[in-house]
Amino acid sequence: MFDGPIDLHTDVAHPARMYDYFLGGKDSYEADRAAAEQALHDFPSVRLTARTNREFMHHATKYLVGQGIRQFLDIGTGIPTEPNLHQVAQELAPDARVVYVDNDPIVYAHARALLVSTPEGRTSYVQANAGDPEEILASPELTSTLDLSRPVAVSMMALLHFVPGDVYDIVQRLMQPLVPGSYLAMSHVTTEFDDGADDPDGMARLLQVYVDRGIPVTPRTREQVSRFFDDLELLPPGVEVIHRWRNEGIEHPPSHDKRVSLYGAVGKKL
Repeated sequence: MFDGPIDLHTDVAHPARMYDYFLGGKDSYEADRAAAEQALHDFPSVRLTARTNREFMHHATKYLVGQGIRQFLDIGTGIPTEPNLHQVAQELAPDARVVYVDNDPIVYAHARALLVSTPEGRTSYVQANAGDPEEILASPELTSTLDLSRPVAVSMMALLHFVPGDVYDIVQRLMQPLVPGSYLAMSHVTTEFDDGADDPDGMARLLQVYVDRGIPVTPRTREQVSRFFDDLELLPPGVEVIHRWRNEGIEHPPSHDKRVSLYGAVGKKL
C-alpha cells in the first residue's frame, strides 16, 4: 500500500492541504499556504468555518454511533487531524470499523496515522476518487474491513462542492448498494447567507480563491443540498447550518451563520 514514490504535486494548491492549514496543521506547501493566506484575507472567518466543520463531523459521528452504527465510510478524509473519525467512533464503540477514502497523494502519504485502530475495531485506507463509487465499494481494502450486508454510515464532509460532474448521481450510486439502516452524513458550502453576489464579507469571496487556482467549487442552496437525501429519510432537524444541527455537539457556536456558511444533514436509508 505504501510502496513506491508519491508525487505530492507541491506546486499546486490543494483543498485538503489548505484545510489542514486552516486547522493549524503543518502538512502544506508554498502553493497551499499562499492560497490559504489569500483565503484568510478575503474571508477572515475561514479558520472558524474549518473548525466548526470538524466539530460537526465529530458530532455527527457520535450521533451515528448512538444509533447503533459500527461501520463508517469516510470519503474525502483529508490530512489526519486528531481526533480522526475512527478515534471519535471507537472511543464510544471500540469495535467500530472505519474505511477512509481520499485522492490527495499527501493524505495517502500520511495514511498510517489513520490506521491505528483499537484491538476490537479496524481501519483501512482507499486511494480513490469520490467520483467513482463503484471503485470505492469494490476495493479490497473496503471489502476486507466492512461487511456490506450490515449498515454503513457514509461521511462526506465539505467534499461534494469540490467534486465535478453529476454529484447527485454519484451519491445515489454510492448509497444504492448499501443495506437499509445505512446513513449519509454530509456538510456542504453555501452562499445563501451572502448579501448579494458582491458581498465584501461573503462566502463567494472565499470560493473565488479556489476558482482562481483552478479548483472547481460549486456552492448549493438549502434546497439543492436537500436533494442529496431524496431517496433517504432526512432526519430532524433536516438540512441546517452545521453549528445549529443538534447543536449540543458544537462547543463554541459561531455568532452568525455567514461566518460558517456550511449546511449539514444526516439521512437514513429505509
